[in-house]
Amino acid sequence: MGMTRPPLRIAMTALPPVNLVVVQPAGYVHSLGLLDPARYFRWQFERMGARATISKNRLVHGAVNFVFGAHLGFDAELCQRHTCVFVNLEQLGAGGAALDPAYLALLRRGAVVDYHADNVEQYAADPADVPIVSMGYAPYVAPQEPLPLSERPIDLLFFGSLNDRRRELIRRIEATGRQVSIPSAPVYGPERDALIANARAVLNCHFYDAARFEQVRAFQALSLGTPVVSERVAGTEPPAGFDQCVTWFDDATLEDTFSRRLPSSDFDARAAAQLKRFRDVDPVRAFAHCLNFAIGVHSVRAAAPVERQTVRRLHIGSGKSYRPGWFNIDVQASTLPDALLDLSSPTLELPVRIDSTFAGPTVLEAGHVDEIVADNVLEHVPDLPRLMTNCLALLRDGGRFLIDVPYERASTAWQDPTHVRAMNENSWLYYTDWFWYLGWFEHRFDLAASSWLDLRLQPCAQAQAAFMRVELVKRQTTMDERTAARTFRADFGPDLVLAPDCA
Repeated sequence: MGMTRPPLRIAMTALPPVNLVVVQPAGYVHSLGLLDPARYFRWQFERMGARATISKNRLVHGAVNFVFGAHLGFDAELCQRHTCVFVNLEQLGAGGAALDPAYLALLRRGAVVDYHADNVEQYAADPADVPIVSMGYAPYVAPQEPLPLSERPIDLLFFGSLNDRRRELIRRIEATGRQVSIPSAPVYGPERDALIANARAVLNCHFYDAARFEQVRAFQALSLGTPVVSERVAGTEPPAGFDQCVTWFDDATLEDTFSRRLPSSDFDARAAAQLKRFRDVDPVRAFAHCLNFAIGVHSVRAAAPVERQTVRRLHIGSGKSYRPGWFNIDVQASTLPDALLDLSSPTLELPVRIDSTFAGPTVLEAGHVDEIVADNVLEHVPDLPRLMTNCLALLRDGGRFLIDVPYERASTAWQDPTHVRAMNENSWLYYTDWFWYLGWFEHRFDLAASSWLDLRLQPCAQAQAAFMRVELVKRQTTMDERTAARTFRADFGPDLVLAPDCA
């Protein structure tokens, strides 16, 4: 029997939308490990009647945003327009993770939910201000027909980062005759769960000297029907729900545990009893307190008036390169941008007022943008002169336009079937020196900087270049430049319009 207690429900009128945000720097695979606790939070909240979503890097305006992985980088200014509750899953304090001081400052200023009470003193003046939650049985990942433990091909499975401490423990375990399987590369999600489902047991050992119990690893494995064999030292202090559901060992009992207890005929029976017991582990009341706490935080935020925000930092592109804290636009809905907007459209008129799901009420206005970034975008744009014209209009005087594009002589050029051009060092002349051909008159771009990048986006010589990086700066034209423009334009300039009878 499991999950016998009815779920708690909170009055629907009190529930704002919930968004569970996983912070993932571009290409950082280990952020995928945060999906397990995020999914568990979502399941718990939905049991209480909340409408919950999971997103990558994207805060939702008007929702309670539970942020997982803020230690990987988070713009604190986002808290001014969004309700943010930070979920700390890091081991803090002596013997714990070495973290950027900016992260601890973020926790001190913000609303936090933690998984371990010993972390709280590192950032909270009053420990009672921080809800503590633990993980439990996750029925949504439980297999319908788990493979019997005796038939599983993996003896012991370890997944996670390795350091000298863990390597030494694994060496000692293998010396007892056990075989520890370690994936050759980081693997998460369903692919890792498939490995867990084929393991006789999952090995858990501590990375940090603080040695707090890694319950995120354990709850997922136990919910998948796989026993957990875990190191336990003085600082481990597992939540009560795990105490009788895990096979424990310490430095003194390691050899006995793996040479005698695990190979014994009754291990499978004892493990089956542990797995059955874990199905009753349900910290629902802690999550109800957590959700009520978040609703209180949100009520304070919701009481403040929301003004339409003028875009200062514009990112042309979204998808995997989405930039939190910027306004991200794209022409494809599948990239989940802050707004679907094509700056090369002939019908675009500024200002553009947008009610964005992620950014909230926003306005894109001429002369107000400080910085625009286009990372491998310009090679796709059919009408590049029009896009460049609109970017020039959007930037304030002195505003920067940062551009990465494939270099025309590199293999990166034309490899994408959606490329319509390749770029070289002369591709910027019309936007800097020959601006009048584009109809520009009062402003143009200066080429402030340029460099060559290799496939790893590191500076290199032109001969090894895969990409070009340029920085354009908007500036007013000089009297000499405007005179030249009057000379080369088809007319005499926008400020000298011919009378209708002379046209």
